[in-house]
Amino acid sequence: MIKIYHNNRCSKSRCGLEILEKSGKEFEIIKYLEEVPNHDELKNLIKLLGIKPIELVRKNETIWKESFKNKSLSDEEIITAMVENPKLIERPIIINGKKATIGRPPEKILDII
Repeated sequence: MIKIYHNNRCSKSRCGLEILEKSGKEFEIIKYLEEVPNHDELKNLIKLLGIKPIELVRKNETIWKESFKNKSLSDEEIITAMVENPKLIERPIIINGKKATIGRPPEKILDII
């Protein structure tokens, strides 16, 4: 089943959700700010996306700028920062089986559904 890690306050995430709704396919919404992925789940998600942990970080978030920017962090420390501060996780993330993408731009979702 397709999954979308979604934040309703984000316009790109809402666009991603709309694309999934229009596709007619079944999907599950994971409100990741409420259902925060644990360290292992986030690590697996990053692996599925085929990116480095830093590439999943929203670097313009205030908490990143104030607490983490310009620090030398390991991949594990970056993942821990996202688990402890889920607002740092880029969105939306769409998973379809063994494929995943960050829906930025939202049209990238069409590549995996």
